[in-house]
Amino acid sequence: MSRTPEGSAAVSRAQAAAARLRVPLVSLLAALVAASAVLLGAGSAQAAGYRYWSFWEGNGKNWEYATQGPSLLRPDDGTVQGFRFAVSENSGDADQPRRAPDFGAICADTPAEDGKKRVALVIDPGTTTDAPDGEKPPALRTACAQVAPDASSAEALAAVAKPLRYDDSAMLCAISGYPKTGCGEQVSGDSGSAKPSEPTKTAEDAGEEGDGGGPSVGLLVGIGAVLLLGIAAVVQARRRR
Repeated sequence: MSRTPEGSAAVSRAQAAAARLRVPLVSLLAALVAASAVLLGAGSAQAAGYRYWSFWEGNGKNWEYATQGPSLLRPDDGTVQGFRFAVSENSGDADQPRRAPDFGAICADTPAEDGKKRVALVIDPGTTTDAPDGEKPPALRTACAQVAPDASSAEALAAVAKPLRYDDSAMLCAISGYPKTGCGEQVSGDSGSAKPSEPTKTAEDAGEEGDGGGPSVGLLVGIGAVLLLGIAAVVQARRRR
């Protein structure tokens, strides 16, 4: 069936409109993909850890991340506990003390005493990579604390490694004066620089509740908003056809 001149003109106009619409739609989709990549890339670049003293318990052979803070835990006689200063996002990637939890070796020169318990401690200040700017970590050391039977891990640590420094929320900030400043501060993943923070939990809690480096809720909401704007623009463009 042949078309009338009016029909042919209408088809031509429709084809031209479709062609004009196709270009901005392709551009819009490309912009959406680019925006999503930028947002996701920003999330990865800003993945951060926390610089703090993590707390560990020896199980006879290996180290296990402590499930209680040192001020709450009351170790038994013959226990081995460790403290490691490093940057980590959560307990899953935290660096362990670099000395085996060997009670016999650590407390070999500290004989048992009636009315007291012995707690072997490994105090590992970590490496220069994890040290705050301008500070050098002291050498790793071990100590055998001999304390009252009901003493906490924090009290055992205080018996051999003063001065200790805590913040207002009872977070352990420094052992034997290291580091001189800072307490559980966030360290940006791209530059390694520390950012001020206001920790409200113990160092152990801060390590356990890290987000694992995934995109934050705010980042996902931002991506969703970009996509919704793009969909709305496409719908509006189709209505004008």
